[in-house]
Amino acid sequence: MSAENILVIGAGIAGLNAALALSKPGRRVTLIERDPPPPEGSADEAFEVWERRGVGHLRHSHAFLARLYLLLREKYPDLLQALLDAGCRELRFEDGVPDTLREIYEPTQEDNDLTILTSRRTTLEFIMRRYVATLPGVKFITNTRVKGLRQDRAADGTPKITGVIVDKDGQEQILSADLVVDAGGKNALGMDWLKAAGIHVREEVEGAGILYYTRHYRLRPGQEEPPRGKLPGGADLGYIKYGIFPADNGCFSITLAVPEVEMELRRRIVHPDVFDTVCRAIPAMEPWIEETRVDPTSKVYGMGELKSQWRHLVEDGKPIVLNYIPMGDNLIRTNPLYGRGCSFAAVEAQALDRALDASDDPAEWARQYHADVARDVRPYYDSMLKQDLAAIRRAANGLNPDYKAGIKARLAKSFIEDAINIALRSDIDLLREAMHGFHMLSHPEAWLKKPMNFLKVMRVWARGKKRNKAYYLPRIGPKRHEMFELLELSPTLDWEKYNKAA
Repeated sequence: MSAENILVIGAGIAGLNAALALSKPGRRVTLIERDPPPPEGSADEAFEVWERRGVGHLRHSHAFLARLYLLLREKYPDLLQALLDAGCRELRFEDGVPDTLREIYEPTQEDNDLTILTSRRTTLEFIMRRYVATLPGVKFITNTRVKGLRQDRAADGTPKITGVIVDKDGQEQILSADLVVDAGGKNALGMDWLKAAGIHVREEVEGAGILYYTRHYRLRPGQEEPPRGKLPGGADLGYIKYGIFPADNGCFSITLAVPEVEMELRRRIVHPDVFDTVCRAIPAMEPWIEETRVDPTSKVYGMGELKSQWRHLVEDGKPIVLNYIPMGDNLIRTNPLYGRGCSFAAVEAQALDRALDASDDPAEWARQYHADVARDVRPYYDSMLKQDLAAIRRAANGLNPDYKAGIKARLAKSFIEDAINIALRSDIDLLREAMHGFHMLSHPEAWLKKPMNFLKVMRVWARGKKRNKAYYLPRIGPKRHEMFELLELSPTLDWEKYNKAA
């Protein structure tokens, strides 16, 4: 094994997944973290005082999809148990079965695999970090900033990374490594350092078209979460998307996603009173934040500059740099609305472990790693990108007084709303298969491409709205003009100003 000494830049979720996967006899894995270590106390203390300047989304809603949950259950059961002991929640398939199917739902063994692990991000990272610190060969260096990469050349002239330059307590040091894993997040500087050295990384970049706002709450003593009703815990009203995220130890968060085009709404929603007013106006969320039920535990956290990004470090089968592996948001960024970032990082870490086990050749590490990541992640990336671009168009068209949907757009809208959505609320087997795609356990579109499933969806569509009436959701929230009137906002968009900004 030639990758005996591995440096990991960043000890967030991606860096911790790297350490989990790579910790083996004969390897030394050192995680270099710019921020201070977590507090020694409880999960609550971690939420309240842990400062993570390098993780701007630390206090936004998080969840581990079934792809990551199953990895923990099968390979790291002690870690999963530690997370559960700390209060992390298992949200099972049956918890999300719509009201139209609850009376006829019969659990299957397969349903146990469709489980989400949910918690405050600080709790997930806090417990994972404690566990990783106990692994053989793993070491943390905290309060240390990586200032650059050490570079050499392979025999064929390919740039080769041999270590990093760090600043520890004002002292510059050089740390050598057989392999550098850069899990420094969306603000990682590794790509800038490569560019400065003449190594250009090709990128695909698209804006996500939304801004993210999250606020945390805690149930008061003796209070319980409201019972499930007919309305879903997450939905899209066009001008705003919402999601309720149960968390650990009586806590939960609410995230509101606002299209970039809604400039006035996104300026105001960061105010706690406006945020809560929006929540109370949406029936599914109103009982969650009754004043007698909960107390807010945070301000409203905003997050912008959301985009999809894919970086290519292998071109025509040849790595452009050796011994440097980007991971997490430094390699692939996506709209956090889909909750796949943590799962992507875990998939990448496992792919790297397989590549290191399969070869002693750094060029082969890079080729196999990036090929495996593309195979396992790209279908979900492309699916999310397509959905984002469609949502951006819908948000802009919805505010354009001159826009008239053509027949193709009307058919596409009806196929989603009157065929797919209704089929999933009326057929438990279709719902199971669709959730496999959502959880990254099968191709995201595989369920719909099966001839029998597609035929079921088309039959639902052909029945028409009247015969499918029982499977439509009640009104999920106020229309845009009603919400804007409630918030005393102007519902009119300044198109000239918007087009200049865009």
